[in-house]
Amino acid sequence: MLLRWVYNVAHIVLIKRLLSMDIFSAAVMLFLIMDPLGNLPIFASILRHIDPKKRRKVLIRELLFALVIMLSFLYAGEAILNFLNLRSESVSIAGGIILFLIAIKMIFPSPGGVAGLAAGEEPFIVPMAIPLMAGPSILAALILLAHTDSSRMTDWTIALVSAWGMSAVILMFYKLFTRILGEKGLIAVERLMGMVLVMISVQMLLDGISNYINSTVN
Repeated sequence: MLLRWVYNVAHIVLIKRLLSMDIFSAAVMLFLIMDPLGNLPIFASILRHIDPKKRRKVLIRELLFALVIMLSFLYAGEAILNFLNLRSESVSIAGGIILFLIAIKMIFPSPGGVAGLAAGEEPFIVPMAIPLMAGPSILAALILLAHTDSSRMTDWTIALVSAWGMSAVILMFYKLFTRILGEKGLIAVERLMGMVLVMISVQMLLDGISNYINSTVN
């Protein structure tokens, strides 16, 4: 349990660089972390076994659950970080490493599904809302986002809702995107997004090391 908490908290650093970003940049960053295109095949696999009349209702419900959970972490972020008493440098280095590992998994995905549901079983929060939509990466990112500049909570809320909205549209029309892009197209787009996150993670890691060295020297 403790290791899982440490793992989740390590993700929070990826928003460190959002301090100088506008709402659009923050929304794009959050959208990349949500990875809706990477989740398309998994969502399609889960919904395939549900009554066609219930699919849209189930999907909307799970998306709303995910949004509520993400907003909760955004507004509770300050209290969580204060409780953990983390230094920004250590969190930055750890977050860069963790985000790098996540990006590598996007570029080189593991075979097999992650749904964990029996055929015909209707999902409820798990696994669609958590961890597919509101995974540890995005939740921990929102924690630090709120901690680093709590005066911009309105901006961060707009960025989060915008990223969620873009992801929701893609997932709501999962059949259309799957048909347009095809399986190979989805894989290619997810790997491209993974490459972008690799570059972001390396930059965060370098920033964390640089800040630690500067704080030690000074």
